[in-house]
Amino acid sequence: MDRNTFTGLFLIMVILGAAVFFMKPSEADIKKERAKITADSLAKAGVKPTPAVAQPTTPTKPDSATLSGPFGGNIAGTAQTSVLENDNLKLTFSNLGGKIVSVEVKKEHTYGGKPLILFNGPDNKFGLNLNIDGKIVNTNNLYFTATQTASNISMRANYSADKYIEFVYGLKSNGNNVDFNINLNGLNQVVQGNAITLNWETTLLEQEKSAKKEQEHAAPYYKYTDKNPDHLGVGKDAKEELKDGKIEWFSFKQQFFSAVLIPQVPFEKGDLEVKISTEPGKIKWYGANMQLPFKQLASESYAMKFYFGNNKFDNLKAQGQSIEKQVDMGYWPLKYINRFIVLPVFQFLESFGWGYGLIILVLTILLKLAMSPLTYKSYISMAKMRILKPEMDEIKAKVGEDNATLLQQEYLKLYKKVGVNPLGGCLPMLLQLPFVMAFFFFFPNLFELRGQTFLWMHDLSTYDDFIKFGFTVPFIGDHLSLMCVLMTISTLIYTYFNNQISGATGQMKYIGYIMPIIFLGVLNSYPSGLNYYYFLANMLTFLQQYLIRRMVNDDKIHAILQENKAKPQGEKKKSKFQSRLDDYMRTQAQAKTQEKKGK
Repeated sequence: MDRNTFTGLFLIMVILGAAVFFMKPSEADIKKERAKITADSLAKAGVKPTPAVAQPTTPTKPDSATLSGPFGGNIAGTAQTSVLENDNLKLTFSNLGGKIVSVEVKKEHTYGGKPLILFNGPDNKFGLNLNIDGKIVNTNNLYFTATQTASNISMRANYSADKYIEFVYGLKSNGNNVDFNINLNGLNQVVQGNAITLNWETTLLEQEKSAKKEQEHAAPYYKYTDKNPDHLGVGKDAKEELKDGKIEWFSFKQQFFSAVLIPQVPFEKGDLEVKISTEPGKIKWYGANMQLPFKQLASESYAMKFYFGNNKFDNLKAQGQSIEKQVDMGYWPLKYINRFIVLPVFQFLESFGWGYGLIILVLTILLKLAMSPLTYKSYISMAKMRILKPEMDEIKAKVGEDNATLLQQEYLKLYKKVGVNPLGGCLPMLLQLPFVMAFFFFFPNLFELRGQTFLWMHDLSTYDDFIKFGFTVPFIGDHLSLMCVLMTISTLIYTYFNNQISGATGQMKYIGYIMPIIFLGVLNSYPSGLNYYYFLANMLTFLQQYLIRRMVNDDKIHAILQENKAKPQGEKKKSKFQSRLDDYMRTQAQAKTQEKKGK
């Protein structure tokens, strides 16, 4: 084994070792898996777990000093709920805090088939922080008086007969928007300062098959006036002060659903916080504090609206204010490819009412047809290099491998004589690469694939666990995706045929086989729709290369190269690339000569 081969194998081992180390499951994942295994074991043994029994508690009676303080009459009470619903939403309100305590998105279900509830229970807090006599009073802890009609609920907390806070919620007969108005009456004589703070905290619940993947796509988003939306980090706990401009909206975003608050007048400033949840069934905890201007008027109102619903691009776009940009379409230029090319074509195909498996197939065919001129050019260039290989081997035998600079110069002379660009096969492939990468962001964030079946794949928006291990395998996970395996096999076959076309030898011949194996581990937990696309792309590439090979005659290419070689050098026009390579190699040769003279 020579030194270069050893170095290559050593680097491969380092990459694989690093992948195993960095992709090992976290302590939270291990605890979750152990709990799952324990529950499964009990179920198989016929043992039913004993449910936790909530112990009755006696409400603490506020003392007389507390009752006589700010909003003293609203500190004690009995929690009661009210419901507003339309065709799309079911909202549950509590008089404790006068807030929405639960949101169910109707017509949608979790991956397990249960009603899709964005948030629910005591983890949800919503209210105003008011500075009264130097004390901060949070309305989340006050008992409001509810008044309900068919489409509205009014929640009021009285400071006195003519001083009160009122939250008014309105739900139309259809749609995913909830009108929300805050009315402050007579509080200019009570509340101190020129701003009040709106506080919203909630824990969003697990909706999808993979909690880990759902966490990777969940983040709080926000938008400053005249700027693009931004978000906090998705992979860790984070908190950020929002003070670089007025805030048009903020969003508690999950992978496929969002809770968005849009004020009619932008918030002055605020902060956002996110924490990754380790509790089963929960994804992330979000917290927001947004400042509203308080002008010390006798009556002040703040108009807003909520959006509770899916992250379908068009639905978010209909809300205005660039909310649709919270759907991650990738980095530049990938997001422009997805937004202005891939998405419109996808929506056009969707209009025919086809199944999504067929839509992805047709989308892949259209993309391959559009890229076929580049594929043809790449194939011809690689064929030329393959045909030239015997002559290049002769040059290597004559010059030897020790003098790399001279060897490259001789290769360049040959390229110039026959009119071949050595990078001609790479450039067309590089131009196609942004489209290949764009789909890496497109499919995991495409709501339309959620719950859509095709062949054995029950949901194209998540992985197909064709084989379940029942334990975690390093680098692979707890399952094996059949579509990912098929994609990997097709990539290995594609690499083999590509080596035959390009005439690759030595280490380069084997390096191409490493990446598909790595991608097997990486893409095993990615949506089956994405792996299906990559599989189709490989199969269509085979077909393209077969057709091109039938059209292209190697003997004719060889004859053209020999004809070019026979032409006088003056008849050949140098390309800019060849001129730059000549200059570079000349400079390298001169530098080496000077180095030898110096020695």
